[in-house]
Amino acid sequence: MKVKDILSNTYVKAGLLVLAGLLLGWLFFHQSETTVKTNEKAVHEHSETENQIWTCAMHPQIRMDEPGDCPICGMELIPLQSSNVEIDDQAIEMSESAMKLAEVQTSVVTRGSVAKEVLLYGKIQIDERRKQSQTAHVPGRIEQLMINVTGEQVKKGQLIAVIYSPEMITAQKELLEALSLKDKYPALMDAAREKLRNWKLSDSQISNMEKSGKVTSTFNLYANTSGIVVDRKVNEGDYISTGAVLFDVTDLNKVWGVFDAYESDIAWVTLNQPVEFTAQAIPGKTFSGKVSFIDPVIDPSTRIARVRIELNNPDRQLKPGMFINGLIQSSLPGNGDELVIPQTAVLWTGTRSVVYVKIPNMEHPSFKMREITLGPAMKNAYIVMGGLTEGEEIVTNGTFSVDAAAQLAGKTSMMNPEGEKVSSGSMAGMDMGDEKNAKDSKDINSMTGMDIPEKKAKILPPISEQFKMKFEILVKNYIALKDAFVESDEVQVDLAAQNLLKSISEVAMNQLKGDAQKKWMDFQKPMIENVNGIIQMKGLEMKRKHFSPISDNLYLMLQTFGNSADTPRYYQYCPMAFDNKGAYWISDETEIRNPYFGEKMLKCGENKDTLN
Repeated sequence: MKVKDILSNTYVKAGLLVLAGLLLGWLFFHQSETTVKTNEKAVHEHSETENQIWTCAMHPQIRMDEPGDCPICGMELIPLQSSNVEIDDQAIEMSESAMKLAEVQTSVVTRGSVAKEVLLYGKIQIDERRKQSQTAHVPGRIEQLMINVTGEQVKKGQLIAVIYSPEMITAQKELLEALSLKDKYPALMDAAREKLRNWKLSDSQISNMEKSGKVTSTFNLYANTSGIVVDRKVNEGDYISTGAVLFDVTDLNKVWGVFDAYESDIAWVTLNQPVEFTAQAIPGKTFSGKVSFIDPVIDPSTRIARVRIELNNPDRQLKPGMFINGLIQSSLPGNGDELVIPQTAVLWTGTRSVVYVKIPNMEHPSFKMREITLGPAMKNAYIVMGGLTEGEEIVTNGTFSVDAAAQLAGKTSMMNPEGEKVSSGSMAGMDMGDEKNAKDSKDINSMTGMDIPEKKAKILPPISEQFKMKFEILVKNYIALKDAFVESDEVQVDLAAQNLLKSISEVAMNQLKGDAQKKWMDFQKPMIENVNGIIQMKGLEMKRKHFSPISDNLYLMLQTFGNSADTPRYYQYCPMAFDNKGAYWISDETEIRNPYFGEKMLKCGENKDTLN
């Protein structure tokens, strides 16, 4: 064999050995890498299983740490891929699909100018400063009365009555006697004249008596002011004493417009604020005035304060008792740069106002409840006094859905401020078991922030059957009014209110005596005022504001005089009524049928007391 061939074979063998080594190395290291990756994947999957979140396909707001059934619908929970981003313990995380199903929408908190149209309802009233009483200056009997009709106009100095007065006859005789002795006893003459002056006789009348030397049996009474007679208190033939009021007279060239302002509107009303108003009896014409007085006290029965404007009325178009509708374009004092959020964003529990704030930079939408301080309310928004800053994002639609998800997940929520885990079939903060019924009243107070009146022991004497019958008719007419509000039927509301007003007037008060009668009068007056308010006001929203104090007064009536029906009645409460301030009503049935919202929120409310 040649040397060249031997060398060639040696190189070939060496190359083959290198290739074999490379192949063995690749196989060894590739298998090791695969084993490592497999082990890492197994560890990752094990860790992921330990942190797995389980949810419901139908209720994606549900979040559970372990598999099971949905607490809402009972469906089997499915695994949900959890986020690797750390989230606040009390925040609620929702998927995009859950947001869509619950119709959750958010908006950014912004600043802006604050303005509100304040609607006011009221009446034209007499200017109290221009009302005067025409009194009798001498005692006697009215022989002739020249003013016989209320509404008649009188002028100052006009003869209004002729009075027969024995005392005046005696005084004239004393004057004539003193006149005959005036040279000897001048002081007696002065005393006789002064007596007649005290009876408002003029010096010319006294002089005529002295000149005539005769005693007259009648005395002419003249008007001491000009105006319209608004109240006639006497008739011909009546006996009157000194100082007795014959007529009330007022000047209608100036009148007042007196409006009812509810508590929620008071912050928007200030002195000297322009007010435009219309009168139902004068269509097509707009009047204007300025706020001259705001009642410093809120009426405890109607929850309103009076707002007054002063009006010139030279042509007397505006007549006392005329209904008027006022409008104030109002803005709060300040630089017009207030934080404003929609009313739909706020959940109100009576003592607390809360919103759900979106946590930024999260892989999935996450929200956390926050308590805020609210300022005055506008038509569809609130001013925020504290708790939020400009640029934060809050839930403005579907807030209740987010709160419900937080409750079920055991997070901090409106009705579950402590963030306790909630079991299926109950809501946080509410007792569903019989063993806690004894403290229902305290639990309700803590949830609503409103005091639930304690039942008073009936200290009144036995009530007559006649009174019970009339009172029961009154209550049934109230129930009919409540049902009309539930149906949101304004025509039926007016008819029911008229029936209720009639039944209030027909209650047999002569069957009540002493304290019982006084208590009835205390309840009856505000009830009549608010039933009239329902009849007079336009629109269900305004009528419902008058329905609330009627309900409160009827509740006190039933506590005081008893429930005459064979079945219990229920004192029910809606926390969302009147911008989340809450309102009560009375029902014959335990089922909630809300008169303040009707079909919009028919089931919103709960039973607070039972009247047996």
